[in-house]
Amino acid sequence: MTSAPSALINLAGEQKSAAVTDWAARVGWVVGLLLFVALLYWLMREGWKWRGTLQGDLPELPAAPAGLGDPTLTMTGRYHGSTTAGQWLDRIVAHGLGTRSRAELTLTEQGVTVVRPGAQDFFIPADRVRGARLDKGIAGKVLTEGGLLVITWVHGDREIDSGFRSDQAAEHAAWVEALTHLHHLNSDTEGAR
Repeated sequence: MTSAPSALINLAGEQKSAAVTDWAARVGWVVGLLLFVALLYWLMREGWKWRGTLQGDLPELPAAPAGLGDPTLTMTGRYHGSTTAGQWLDRIVAHGLGTRSRAELTLTEQGVTVVRPGAQDFFIPADRVRGARLDKGIAGKVLTEGGLLVITWVHGDREIDSGFRSDQAAEHAAWVEALTHLHHLNSDTEGAR
């Protein structure tokens, strides 16, 4: 009986697994994986730059004119990007329109001022606004139904959808109503000329 406990002690003292001896192969795999990830990142970056080159015909973004008047509405939130109107996956990246950022929107009779810390600000003149709607997604960002304010506007010869999400989602409906009203006012004014 004394041999059984000593056999168990010997078993417990034995090594459970083989020592890792092929460090070169493991380091090779890690380096290879890191190079693959770097290649994927570089290809995505080149694709982004190529898309910007293809959209080179897009004119510079308009800046807000001086003396805009009293704001009708203001909103703080996030700018999620711009796409070709009606093509929610065709992202526009030229002139910084593809850069997501915080945003402060101000609506006046003259248009919508978009101030983006860390990205290029732009202005949507009232006569270029084509409408607004609530939507659930735009180029790489999908939210709940009605969680995104999409402003449709004309820039150059291109119609653009720009997506914003307010910090207070209840503000979206007021913006849609005000922008639709602004579009109708400008449509009536243009028709009267």
